[in-house]
Amino acid sequence: MFKSIMGWVDDRLPVTEVMRSQALEYPTPKNLNYWWNFGSLALTMLIIQLLTGIFLAMHYKPDAMLAFDSVEHIMRDVNWGWLLRYMHANGATFFFITVYVHILRGMYFGSHRSPREILWWFGVIIFFLLMATAFMGYVLPWGQMSFWGAAVITNLIGAIPVIGDPLLVWVWGGFTVGDPTLNRFFSLHFLLPFVIVGVVGLHVWALHAVHSNNPDGIDLEEKDTIPFHPYFTIKDLYGMGVLLIIFCSFLFFSPNFFLEPDNYIEANPMKTPPHIVPEWYFLPFYAILRSIDFLGSMSKLAGVVAMGGAIAILFVLPWLDRSPVRSFRYRPLSAGLFWIFLIDCFVLGWVGYNPANAVVMGLPIVVIGRTATAIYFSYFFLLWFVTAFNIEKPKPVPQSL
Repeated sequence: MFKSIMGWVDDRLPVTEVMRSQALEYPTPKNLNYWWNFGSLALTMLIIQLLTGIFLAMHYKPDAMLAFDSVEHIMRDVNWGWLLRYMHANGATFFFITVYVHILRGMYFGSHRSPREILWWFGVIIFFLLMATAFMGYVLPWGQMSFWGAAVITNLIGAIPVIGDPLLVWVWGGFTVGDPTLNRFFSLHFLLPFVIVGVVGLHVWALHAVHSNNPDGIDLEEKDTIPFHPYFTIKDLYGMGVLLIIFCSFLFFSPNFFLEPDNYIEANPMKTPPHIVPEWYFLPFYAILRSIDFLGSMSKLAGVVAMGGAIAILFVLPWLDRSPVRSFRYRPLSAGLFWIFLIDCFVLGWVGYNPANAVVMGLPIVVIGRTATAIYFSYFFLLWFVTAFNIEKPKPVPQSL
């Protein structure tokens, strides 16, 4: 009976054929390692965020007078509300961890290189949307850090010439962060994840059009591939198991590890926290903004441009890397630059977490931030320089797996 029903459906909509060709029998490089799990792990966290967000929205009140209390109501009075809230809050952290590893893996193994440029672009667009969604979500608890984080970051809009001030008033819904701002952010925070789902669909479509890259970064023949199922479904399930064990360890034993204590204090426009700090996944970009913002005249606009450019530069990365070899596995100089870049990202995160007036080993934290910012952007220039002028001599690359 089931076969008859599926046969009737397939005659009108080839569901089974699509599943077979694009999932079960999809040709996959046989040398994929566990770094390739992070795409499916990011999708897992996206699903968790969507489901928990929908249920939280049923009880949340996007009102400046009620928002903080509604979050407390969810935590204390709604059945399993504490679990939903902690899953959503910690899920954002684990979503960013999987996305960052996914991006860095792509950079290291050359997944942004031809013919995968559009695939890479969709990934960067997802990252942009994810940053916007996470920022708006951070405002919703309406605690001290939520309110003042929104005030500091949205004020940057005013640095845009000509349209900055009217655009800022439109974003705020008035002349300061308040109830209209919260309503706007809640609406967009609820909407954008569904936009992300759509772009993820395009991302997967682009992936299946050009097929997966591999750790060697070489073009494959048919004998170098194996069906996605069961070999990589099992590998993905194993990765999901490990991720969920770690996720649940934080969820049940240290749910506030990644959360800011000041956000458990209700928003007070008359009292500024001593140190305003965003969530950890914004810290490197916040450090870039702050490092440029202290340079004097027009530095606020320059800081905004530098912060946006730190992500936007990923769009042109496929054309900055001109080596005939995709994978850094066979390019020692590029691999060395990559590891310096990765360490620099951690340094920027640490700089962003510290107060702007901090001094470390006799050096102002702002000086360290400016140096780290210069190294961040220098990586992309140096990658172009060493590949465009053939300074790097890659190791021999295998012709087949």
